[in-house]
Amino acid sequence: PEAGFFGVAPGTSTATNPNAMKTLGSNTIFTNTALTDDGDVWWEGMDGKPPAHLTDWQGRDWTPESSTTAAHPNARFTVPVDQNPACAPEWQDPKGVPISAILFGGRRRSTVPLVTEAFDWRQGVFLGSIMSSETTAAATGEVGKLRRDPFAMLPFCGYNMADYFGHWLRIGKSTDASKLPRLYYVNWFRKDADGRFLWPGYGENARVMAWIVERTAGRGDAVETPIGHVPAPGAIDTEGVDVSKEDMEELLRVDAAEWRAELPLISEHYARFGHRLPPELADELDALERRLG
Repeated sequence: PEAGFFGVAPGTSTATNPNAMKTLGSNTIFTNTALTDDGDVWWEGMDGKPPAHLTDWQGRDWTPESSTTAAHPNARFTVPVDQNPACAPEWQDPKGVPISAILFGGRRRSTVPLVTEAFDWRQGVFLGSIMSSETTAAATGEVGKLRRDPFAMLPFCGYNMADYFGHWLRIGKSTDASKLPRLYYVNWFRKDADGRFLWPGYGENARVMAWIVERTAGRGDAVETPIGHVPAPGAIDTEGVDVSKEDMEELLRVDAAEWRAELPLISEHYARFGHRLPPELADELDALERRLG
């Protein structure tokens, strides 16, 4: 069972994630962060100015004039869930907690909308299986290079990913469809032509979560696209946030030509799994091709 959070430290601050900072106040394991002279941890993006002197993640002296980062880009924290002030009291209820939605997150600068609701469980597994991200320091390889990262689990899955896909499909087959969670593919990292992030992310992601909650309750307006349902215009509340109408249109745009260009890349991705690839996923790829026209 889940016991805690394993998160990336750089970029985490009271401005970007206040509850995370409250959670990390004690009883936390930090790896590859920098160390202050008084024995505390520090990383890039933390509140306040960088200290005048640190010991970097490699044990070397570091100052703000240093040419390298003090913390590793993939420096991590590991902390129990129940230290989060937003933790629901029912999270360890022995009766279990119904799950209404599961989110998979990719990191794409284009093509993939801000949030997509799968048509059904099987198609949601398909979306999870074809996820791709520009690589970060969490994964081996050149930073910024596009690679397939099924379910955002490639660096963490300890067995054949095709079998992992099959596991998800078996859950769908063995469960009452009315009780299955809805599956969502989110992408907080879409950019415009100038390389500007279109969505502010961090705490503002709660606006997308609000739409997802509405959808699971049978409300929340959506538009059907070839890849799934995306929020209808105005369905995500943007009051008080610096996101224009044009930005939202781009964030939610599903371009058929871009997705048709993805089809041979998905086929190449699936070919790696050979006979172990569940046939249902090949069928879903064919169905996507038909919907794209």
